[in-house]
Amino acid sequence: MPWMKRYIRLVRNLSNWWLHFGSKWGLTKADPLIFRTRNNVVVQVPKRLHHEFKEIFLEECYIRGLGVPVSENPVVLDVGANAGFFSLFAVSRFPGARVCSYEPIPANFRQLERNKDLNRGIGLRIYPKALYGYSGEMALSFDPGDSFTTSATVFEHAIKENQSIRVPCVSLSQALEENDLEHCDLLKMDCEGSEYSILYNAPSHAFPRIRQITMEVHQGTGPKENMGALMDFLKGQGFKCRRSGHMLWAWQGGRVFH
Repeated sequence: MPWMKRYIRLVRNLSNWWLHFGSKWGLTKADPLIFRTRNNVVVQVPKRLHHEFKEIFLEECYIRGLGVPVSENPVVLDVGANAGFFSLFAVSRFPGARVCSYEPIPANFRQLERNKDLNRGIGLRIYPKALYGYSGEMALSFDPGDSFTTSATVFEHAIKENQSIRVPCVSLSQALEENDLEHCDLLKMDCEGSEYSILYNAPSHAFPRIRQITMEVHQGTGPKENMGALMDFLKGQGFKCRRSGHMLWAWQGGRVFH
């Protein structure tokens, strides 16, 4: 039963798992909630983002479809890190992980900073930048009335009441270079439509450096801004793919990284 799997993951991932039920049943008014993983990674969760936290720690939405095991001491790129929940999940689940996190929306980045500050000494680098198909600046549209945003977008059909801001951005190749990464064991992407520009504009020599990708795919308006086109592109770069709903996993078959 799906609910039972979620609660098994909850208990497996968190030492103070009961706090989830305290919040769910209205037994605590705490905001933010402070969760602690089994190996003492602290995760500060504003109630506004409790749903996103549950997707990562209870549903394990990003790792449940991985094609190959994540290696020991992995290198992880978290693109669209938001408040840092997946970054902290990766540090907790994969001991010795080195995680580089990119989040361009200022309110989200401030929460990412708070979560990093609560976990001094872990292998986490954070950047107030987006990834895109080029380096420089790009425009994002988001709801300025929301305390945090999980729906900033690059698409032109964004809600007209949204606010557009310009944020610094780097390409995938530059992200690898500025972190001195010879390879990336897991590239996680949840970047509200930027995934097409990031991947389609990456040089072919960048893809052999990426072992595995997990991403949420957002339907766009262009002919290649859809799940099928993205899967075809990645297969052309040597990846095997699988999908479930709006989630896509891609991996390099048989490639060994040291």
